[in-house]
Amino acid sequence: MELFLVIFKNAVTLLLMFIQLTMLVRAILSWFPIDNRFVDFVYAVTEPFILPIRRLFERMGWFQGLPIDISFMVSYLLITVVVMLLP
Repeated sequence: MELFLVIFKNAVTLLLMFIQLTMLVRAILSWFPIDNRFVDFVYAVTEPFILPIRRLFERMGWFQGLPIDISFMVSYLLITVVVMLLP
């Protein structure tokens, strides 16, 4: 059972680190007006992690009108905290 937990923890950690890397790629790609399948893939992978935070901020009326996407940074930070808290 302990081996299963270690494998599960490592798999979740790898998945979350992949999401973080993909989010960094998304941030860099946002600077360039590129539209292809790779960009669509990056957005499809990262949007489920960013969208709930963005909707929460919109519902609360927080960070409206800012030139940067705070929900992106908060999502990245939350994923980092989860990775750090995994035993």
